[in-house]
Amino acid sequence: MESLLIEKSVQGDVASFEKLIIKYNRYVYNIAFRMMGNEEDAKDMSQETLIKAFKAISQFKMEANFSTWLYRIAINVCKDELRKRKETVLSYDATINNDEGTLKDIIQDEHANPILIYEKLELKEAIEDALNKLSEDSKTVVVLKDLLGYSYEEIGEILQIPIGTVRSRLNRSRSTLKNILQVQLSED
Repeated sequence: MESLLIEKSVQGDVASFEKLIIKYNRYVYNIAFRMMGNEEDAKDMSQETLIKAFKAISQFKMEANFSTWLYRIAINVCKDELRKRKETVLSYDATINNDEGTLKDIIQDEHANPILIYEKLELKEAIEDALNKLSEDSKTVVVLKDLLGYSYEEIGEILQIPIGTVRSRLNRSRSTLKNILQVQLSED
């Protein structure tokens, strides 16, 4: 079914492309949200991703996964926008794990301990600041693996780098992140 939709999309069939991307809209939005840090920018970058994907669908090679190709476009769109702005923003407002909920959910819970809420907020802000100090490549790998849960293989496909590079970049990024957090938390 998906391959048929891709074939029709390559031929310029907008309706087929719309049906094709329905399955991936949420994933594209999640990547954009994690990279951009807010809902409005995530919506804009998601829309930009879909426009670029439609314009480039004729270049899609059937031997690759459509999702990998689309996620690569989403990451590149976000990176391009962040470069234009010369800033890096990341937010933890979205759910990382459906079982955990968001900070907003916790705060709305009347039975939540205010001290724990404050401590979680401080930690999330420290992590956000630390992530924003990483290079774009380092941040991208951490976001894809640790926040969005992609496998090493998927990350390698999305970023078009070998799995060994994914592993080493992630290891270095986590180490750098840990060092930044240790410095930040010791200053408090």
